[in-house]
Amino acid sequence: MGRRRQYCRQSCRQRAYEHRSSLRGTSIPENAVVLTPEEAAALADRAFAVRCAAEDVATALDEDAPRGELRQLVAQLTDLARDAERLR
Repeated sequence: MGRRRQYCRQSCRQRAYEHRSSLRGTSIPENAVVLTPEEAAALADRAFAVRCAAEDVATALDEDAPRGELRQLVAQLTDLARDAERLR
């Protein structure tokens, strides 16, 4: 029913089928992301690191920090945010 799913390659199609098949007969929605406790903790840790880095930038701005220091803090924030967006 509906529009046919598109996949980048056959292996992605196979993984999606396996995922849908493994959820049959459970109350887990098909579009749910299931993480192990370790993965969830690691994701929470990375989100916390991003928040702390953002607070460092805000503090530096409030204290009129030199431009070089701000640039360094923003680069660190960007690196942490890039790392946090990946599910491992």
